[in-house]
Amino acid sequence: MGLSVKFFSGATQKHSPFYDARPADSQISLLVIHNISLPPGEFNTSGIAQLFTGTLDPDEHPFYREIAGLKVSAHCVIYRNGEIEQYVPFTARAWHAGLSVFQGHSRCNDFAIGIEMEGTDSLPYTDAQYSSLQTLSAAILDAYPAITVGRVVGHNDIAPGRKTDPGPAFDWGRYRRQLFLSGKKFSTI
Repeated sequence: MGLSVKFFSGATQKHSPFYDARPADSQISLLVIHNISLPPGEFNTSGIAQLFTGTLDPDEHPFYREIAGLKVSAHCVIYRNGEIEQYVPFTARAWHAGLSVFQGHSRCNDFAIGIEMEGTDSLPYTDAQYSSLQTLSAAILDAYPAITVGRVVGHNDIAPGRKTDPGPAFDWGRYRRQLFLSGKKFSTI
């Protein structure tokens, strides 16, 4: 599976209306890992796809009334079974990070790619998810060399105090070892 500049060939392509152009002077140089489950704590629902495509039915679940009208997206979602869906081309700015800062640079959406893991802060992610995340991440790092392993962060790292995902259940050691074994460089720049 490979990555064109815009799309990952191993992903099912879906269209989110919630994205726009990156600033002309921005370089894609950050990968942000998130988590999401809709309704909260429930898996294998259509909620995530509905949220990212603007088709969430507020009458389907009480929580959906709280988030109806949100305009958010991520570049990709990795489901519990390892399936990957892509909602926004990598070259475009997805709306995933919100108020955020990394190494003194705010508005991380301008220069970041966002990947959502179907999950919660406290439940372990699946082997299939880690496998898909490693494959997708390796392809992204190959296509965008300004993203080094040191520039792969959690949402909590760029929005501390506001966000907690991907949470303590995310095994950063396992994920980074897989990237290292794939030949990716560890750099903090």
